[in-house]
Amino acid sequence: MGKLHDTMEEFKKFIFRGNVIDMAVGVVVGGAFSTIVNSLVNDIIMPIVGAIAGSTTFTNYKLVIHPAVLDESGAVVTEEAAVLYGSFIQSIVNFLIIAACVFFAIKVINTITEQFKAKEEEAAPAPAGPTSEELLAEIRDLLKEKNS
Repeated sequence: MGKLHDTMEEFKKFIFRGNVIDMAVGVVVGGAFSTIVNSLVNDIIMPIVGAIAGSTTFTNYKLVIHPAVLDESGAVVTEEAAVLYGSFIQSIVNFLIIAACVFFAIKVINTITEQFKAKEEEAAPAPAGPTSEELLAEIRDLLKEKNS
């Protein structure tokens, strides 16, 4: 019972440590951000790309190596063998769009953070440094030690 209790105490310390909670919040916010970015890609950007490229998705593009074999009724006897390069292109496009969104979101967050830090630094009094006399006295003492 003692080992179990110690393990539970250690687990509680781990869970309530600040960085674990921050990570959990990051996962939740990341999930919500993922939904927004997927909507941006699928509902806004890809229709524009589709209007330019002639298709709203690249997933239909493929290189058929062996066509499907059908029987007299039209049922598929053998599936087609194809290289689905359109899916690969779609994944690359999605990645680039998501990476750009994350980049710009982080850029905005960093800009806002820097502005807040600058305001805090302006409001905080500057630490008092040594006076000229104190610096000269320190230099004099160092020179005396060196010459002794």
